[in-house]
Amino acid sequence: MTITLPELCLVVLVGASGSGKSTFAQRHFLPTEVVSSDRCRGIVSDDENDQSATADAFDLVHYIIGKRLKAGKIAVVDATNVRPEDRKELIRIAQQYHCLPVAIVFDLPERVCRERNSHREDRSFGPHVIRGQMANLHRSMRQLAKEFKYVHFISSEEEANRVTLVRQPLWNNKKHECGPFDIIGDIHGCYDELLQLLHRLGYQVDDNESEPVLSHPDRRRLIFLGDLTDRGPASPQVLRLVMAAVASGTAFCVAGNHDVKLGRALKGKKVQLTHGLADTMEQLAEAAEGFRTRVAIFIESLVSHYVLDHGKLVVAHAGLREEMQGRAAGQVRIFALYGETTGENDEYGLPVRYNWAAEYRGKALVAYGHTPVLQAEWLNNTICLDTGCVFGGSLTALRYPERELVSVPARQVYYEPVRPLAQAIDESGLTLQQQADELLDVADFIGKRIISTGLGHPVTIRAEHAAAALEVMTRFAVNPRWLAYLPPTMSPSETSNEPGFLEHPREALEYYRSAGIQTVVCEEKHMGSRAVVVVCRDEDAALRRFGVTGEGRGCIYTRTGRRFFTDSAMEALVLERLATAVEQSGLWNELQSDWLILDCELMPWSYKAQELLRRQYAAVGAAGRTMLGEAERLLAKATSSGEELEALRGTYQGRLDDARRFSEAYRRYCWEVASIDDIRLAPFHIMASEGQLHLQRNHLWHMESLHRLAAADPRLLLATNYLPVDLHSPEACKAVEEWWLGLTLAGGEGMVVKPLEFIPRGAAGNIQPAVKCRGREYLRIIYGPEYTREEHLSRLRKRGLNNKRSLALREFALGIEALERFNRREPLRRVHECVFGVLALESEPVDPRL
Repeated sequence: MTITLPELCLVVLVGASGSGKSTFAQRHFLPTEVVSSDRCRGIVSDDENDQSATADAFDLVHYIIGKRLKAGKIAVVDATNVRPEDRKELIRIAQQYHCLPVAIVFDLPERVCRERNSHREDRSFGPHVIRGQMANLHRSMRQLAKEFKYVHFISSEEEANRVTLVRQPLWNNKKHECGPFDIIGDIHGCYDELLQLLHRLGYQVDDNESEPVLSHPDRRRLIFLGDLTDRGPASPQVLRLVMAAVASGTAFCVAGNHDVKLGRALKGKKVQLTHGLADTMEQLAEAAEGFRTRVAIFIESLVSHYVLDHGKLVVAHAGLREEMQGRAAGQVRIFALYGETTGENDEYGLPVRYNWAAEYRGKALVAYGHTPVLQAEWLNNTICLDTGCVFGGSLTALRYPERELVSVPARQVYYEPVRPLAQAIDESGLTLQQQADELLDVADFIGKRIISTGLGHPVTIRAEHAAAALEVMTRFAVNPRWLAYLPPTMSPSETSNEPGFLEHPREALEYYRSAGIQTVVCEEKHMGSRAVVVVCRDEDAALRRFGVTGEGRGCIYTRTGRRFFTDSAMEALVLERLATAVEQSGLWNELQSDWLILDCELMPWSYKAQELLRRQYAAVGAAGRTMLGEAERLLAKATSSGEELEALRGTYQGRLDDARRFSEAYRRYCWEVASIDDIRLAPFHIMASEGQLHLQRNHLWHMESLHRLAAADPRLLLATNYLPVDLHSPEACKAVEEWWLGLTLAGGEGMVVKPLEFIPRGAAGNIQPAVKCRGREYLRIIYGPEYTREEHLSRLRKRGLNNKRSLALREFALGIEALERFNRREPLRRVHECVFGVLALESEPVDPRL
């Protein structure tokens, strides 16, 4: 005896106590798949026979099976389930999660059940209980067929022992089919346009007298989204071609509502010959009877939807919500055929359809049709490919996985639409996705989150860190549409044992040498604020790509997402000068883009440099100089009076010199900004441009390209000095040490050491994308005026870098993932998940001075 079960279903074991349900479940199902009422009774009361705990036990049963079905896992209920009221809630849960309910009924003789129970110490009830359960089972036997999609009966011990259980994939499960595919929207009998589109897609069509033959030199296959017929001039020809393609394995096809209605008409069922069906029936009347029969059989074989490419692609005529994908139930088929309506009619008397795609959050790409649109547009990883060919629009195909659209225009208007074929044009010029991105849902960002990235392991964002990021993002951040990227933190090199130094190039170079890196690029580190610059050729480009209106041609923001300039006029002037420099350098044309995202340093430290001086560094420097100067004066006076205080005076003179060096250090990087001529912008990465990220290009390309950019406006743009270094050349390593000493002695901050490749891979896996090596005098600003004294240096050399380096790698992975998603034009919430994650990680308790 063979019992075939759908791969995803709710299996309800039905039978009296002692009929063998538990033994059967142990034999054929995993322990995790079986939900036993006895076991749940024991969980809630510590006694599997405590009947007073039955209600709570079944609450637990229902909860567990709901969670399993929601997760797409089979669930098996091991309980008597002999009364309809016992099964009612189980059926409801199966329907809620769009899963098929299956009953396996154990109708064994009563004497067998009594005998089995007599050998079990936990079964102390009398024979009347078994008799009652058997009676309840037999009374509800006829009702089982109404409750369950499939019912299987086992009537003897021999049958139970001979059962072979087979799990069958659902008809919509085509996850093993990975493409490439060409997905074609509603054809509606437009055969000439279909042939033209197939030729444009590269298919050869041999339309001989028997059956058409389709082939593609790259072995691509077609997916038809239903509504093959009605309204158009050649429905039989379309059916003939599609049926042949499906039969040969060259194509898949899902059912459309027009196809289903045609199938019912061909079977002689009573249907209204409206919406073009009358034309199709008239066209088919001229075909052979055998062809019409084949059409009816073909339509009946069509499923509601397919899940393909390991779950990454879903195709359905009217689309499909995430929770319905890969499920088999009546509600799933209805949604896939007709979508969802609000219950209202528009001014044309047509149903108002609910825009399910606007709330779609699924991972799978959903390609659908049904509702004609003027042109196909992406919305939350869904796309409607019905572009109204029969109404005079076009016939459209989506090339997958390339995500490219190919269309051919209709040759004429074959059928006048009741509702004009036009999309509501947003006055702002925003796309559907940009309109949907107008409002971000806080639920997509708060709480503990695990974000998958392409560079490594998933990154975990803790709830408390997300809350801190939410505070910053909602109160201070720029328009989220600009925020496609936040830069990562950077780890310093290991501490140096060089006398008087906390950081030295030797350790930075050795880090990469030991990781197996051959060549690094050492770049001068400018003392400024990290700034991300989004610059567009003009405001139209800002609207097209970023969906921003009324905010100029770009934005300059800090690494915490705040607008850098409080003076919008100053920001606009900087962006205008930068865009002109990009034009003059030829980068717009070279990169074939009208926008760029640049990673930069902007100097001075702050747009309000004097305020920064007064509130932070100036106060420290002034207090130190005043106090130590007075102490040194008093010690000098005491020494001149004959007191033996020369050593103490020398100590205070040294501390005073340190305080003066501290003030000199920060003053180099702060100045008042009166005009744009007081600002310097040093770009060091071209992160993204139209259609491409520049992560595959090495750092020499970035430096060379940005030097050309800086040359176009040297008064605003600062070219970063850099030096490529062969780590296996002692002379080259010595030269970069001397270069670094020269930079830092002249007042520079230091340098950043980067592997030649933008995304480096070391011998043991991921390594730091960059490490910073800061100069002796600059570090006074970070660690205090007197940090170079040996008692302080010895303590600072014990600083740990593991947490900082872990944070840098995680933030780097999130930043790259955000750009990848932006480049793929994913919804803003998906991009912001990563951007928000970088900001949240900044709340981790890591020493910021590192």
